[in-house]
Amino acid sequence: MSKTYFTQGIYHPTNKEKYIGTNDPRYLSSWELKFFRWADNNPNILFWGSENVIVPYINPLDGKVHRYFVDNYIVFKDKHGDHKKFLIEIKPSKQVIKPTERGNKKKSTILHEQITWITNQAKWEAAKKWASKKNCEFIILTEKELGI
Repeated sequence: MSKTYFTQGIYHPTNKEKYIGTNDPRYLSSWELKFFRWADNNPNILFWGSENVIVPYINPLDGKVHRYFVDNYIVFKDKHGDHKKFLIEIKPSKQVIKPTERGNKKKSTILHEQITWITNQAKWEAAKKWASKKNCEFIILTEKELGI
């Protein structure tokens, strides 16, 4: 799994007219790279971007407004020719379920997992509301959906 987190670089889109952004996107994992390639080469993806949608959210841990850079944005043409818009977050499956204190986890690990969970919940709730207002859908993809 460590390979997943340490594959980083700049992706150079093949279909540059589909990419929304001024600079080529940066990927921070092999999962993001796989998604970029899929979006770039899928004929049903009309447009896509990486971290080009910024959603404000209130972090319940400090009560302050922060900026959430959603991983990806796509405009997809469905089988009926209708255009569907999606905000897409890519996360490990272990981060989309509430953390537990089971096992031999260190207290610092448990605390980190809980902070991440609380923060992500606030981000995702804000993203869902933002997406709803923009006739868009927010979804989270894990290694399971990406076939990894």
